[in-house]
Amino acid sequence: MNIEQFLPMEFGEQDFVNTPYLNDLTMRALTYIKAGFPVNLSGPAGTGKTTMALYLALKVGRPVALLHGSDWISSTNLVGGNFGYKKKMRIDNYIHSVQEFEESLQYQWVEGMLGIACRNGMTLIYDEFTRSRPEINNLLLSIVEEKILSLPGWQKEKNYIKVHPDFRLVFTSNPEEYAGVHRAQVALIDRMINLEMDRFDRETEIAIASQKSGLPEDEAASIVDLVRSFREQCGFNNNVSVRSSIRIAQIFRFTREDASYDEEFFGKIVNDVLMSEIRYSESKSYLKAREIIKNLLVSRGSKDEQEI
Repeated sequence: MNIEQFLPMEFGEQDFVNTPYLNDLTMRALTYIKAGFPVNLSGPAGTGKTTMALYLALKVGRPVALLHGSDWISSTNLVGGNFGYKKKMRIDNYIHSVQEFEESLQYQWVEGMLGIACRNGMTLIYDEFTRSRPEINNLLLSIVEEKILSLPGWQKEKNYIKVHPDFRLVFTSNPEEYAGVHRAQVALIDRMINLEMDRFDRETEIAIASQKSGLPEDEAASIVDLVRSFREQCGFNNNVSVRSSIRIAQIFRFTREDASYDEEFFGKIVNDVLMSEIRYSESKSYLKAREIIKNLLVSRGSKDEQEI
C-alpha cells in the first residue's frame, strides 16, 4: 500500500459551488482544521457532507486518504497487521566440502491506511465514521489528543507512530436514527468540532443543480422550487434533497434534446424520482405523496402558460 493510491481523485475547484452559505461554512471549517482540530460534518443524507470534506481536503493542500466507515472495519485495516511471511536464506560455502544453511521466517508487516496517513502527514477523510464500531474508533483518541498512534504490542520495533504535524482529520456522519449507524463515543466527539449541515438554502440548491446538470439557472430554479415544495408539503419521513433536484435536472437536460419527450413524460420523471426518495408505511402516505406531486405539476404548468 503506497501513498500514491490516496492522492486526491479527479476533484477540483470546478466541482464545488460557491454561495454565501457554503463559503461561510468552508471558512469556519478550514480555520478549525488548520488550527489542528478535527472537524465533523454531520447531517442527513444529501446535504453535501462528502463533497464538502473533499473540498476542505483540497484546500488544505496535503495528500488525501479517503476511508469509509463500516461494521467490517477492524484495527488491522486501520493500523496494519501481519500478512504472510518473509523468508530469508543464507548459504555459507566457505569450505568447499562443507555447506552451512541458515533459514529464517519473519512476519510481513503491512501498514494500514491510518498508519500511512499519520506517518506521512496526510489529510484523512473518514466518511460516515459512525458506521464503524465505536471500539474501533477508539484508536483515534490518542491520535487526536497525544498525537501518537499505538501499534500492536508484539511489534519488534517501537510500538507507536508519532503523528506527523501536518496530519489532519475530517469526519462526516449521519443522524443516529439511520440504519447501520452507531452512537459515537463521547470521548471522541469531545475532541472534534461539529458542524451541522442541514438542507441548503434555495440559492445554493439552484447553483448546485445548475452546475451538476448543465441547465441554465432559471430552468434549474423551476425544478428546485418543485422539489422544495414537495419536501415541505409531504409531511412524513423522506430523503428528498438537492440530490433529487440534480437527478431530475440531469434527466430533463437529456430528454429535452429529443422531441419525442413531452411535458407528460417530464411529470412521470418527477414522480419516479421523488417517490423513490420517500419512506411511507401505509397506503394513505403513498396516495398523499402522489397527489402532492400531481398538484405541483399542474401548478408548474399553469405558471409556464402565464409566462408564455
